[in-house]
Amino acid sequence: MAERLEAKHSGKALLAARKVEYPESADPVEVCYDRGWTDGLPVTPPTDERVLAMLKGTRRRPDEVIGRIPPYLADCTVEKVAINAVMAGCKPEYMPVLLAALEAALEPLFTLHGVLATTYFSSPVLIVNGPVAKRIGMNSGINALGQGNRANATIGRALNLIVLNVGGGRPGEADRSTLGAPSKYTLCFAEDESDPEWEPLSVARGFPRGASTVTLFQGHGPEAFVDQKSRTPEALTRSLAMSLVKIGHPKLVQSARAVLVLSPEHYAVYREAGWNRKRIERALYEATIRPGAELVAGAGGVGEGVPASRANEMVPKFHEDGLMVVRAGGKAGLFSAILPGWLAGRNRLELQPVTRQIRDD
Repeated sequence: MAERLEAKHSGKALLAARKVEYPESADPVEVCYDRGWTDGLPVTPPTDERVLAMLKGTRRRPDEVIGRIPPYLADCTVEKVAINAVMAGCKPEYMPVLLAALEAALEPLFTLHGVLATTYFSSPVLIVNGPVAKRIGMNSGINALGQGNRANATIGRALNLIVLNVGGGRPGEADRSTLGAPSKYTLCFAEDESDPEWEPLSVARGFPRGASTVTLFQGHGPEAFVDQKSRTPEALTRSLAMSLVKIGHPKLVQSARAVLVLSPEHYAVYREAGWNRKRIERALYEATIRPGAELVAGAGGVGEGVPASRANEMVPKFHEDGLMVVRAGGKAGLFSAILPGWLAGRNRLELQPVTRQIRDD
């Protein structure tokens, strides 16, 4: 009732987005479908009352412009973020995370337009660190990459809806993905920071412990990794490398980054041997270096591959900063996940993951 009264008496002064009228007899969910405002799943109709309630999740002004959303470079205000947050099913307390994620997506290094328009599988992957994850009830444990958690599901979905509804990024138009991926709906999760000896992703990316951040990665996934027998960090590293070199194609190198989501049981193998983040990432980088003669185009009767000029080199799969390890997952199961990156990463200085601190306002 409070929101209804606010919408009736003072909300009009706060809300500037164009109102859409429809017959009282029409189903508002079907109206959203008819107007192309959905990702294929039902959305929550963004009534004035719901949008005003969503705006209470931030102290930022509704008319503040966050940036211009590709492909049509339309201005996106905080109000329009709130509208799409309502449609995605967010709670108001998710707004600071969503706003930070949108700001990260609009950084030139994230190349949101390219992620949208590529024929590859990629979409924004969101990884949240810090106290905000627990405060809003995000999942970093069992089924963290799956369904069932409202924050995980709706924050990532809201970001993709903003690109669709504000920027005009519709499949078959600007979105040219050959096959797409379920991550184009949403792929958002929190890192497990329960082990104080582990360096969280946010700290590895230059933020202090205790800071709340969101990292955006151009990727998709997950791809399963199974090893139920390796019990030393060296053996597990070699095993992981066998899966990591397959990203995109075994003979494609230094063209994509990857996120390794390390499950608790696999992480325990490294922790018990005293391996930290830097040692794990470095060992994986070195384990994925292979002889160029095996990777050149035509080798093994396969046309794909690197130029013949690299035949005498030892060729890394990744750039030196091309692999990020995060911790998540349920306590049982010797299974981890690989989130492959967009294959446009040949020039690592032009395409990078982006991390933004989440503002309390």
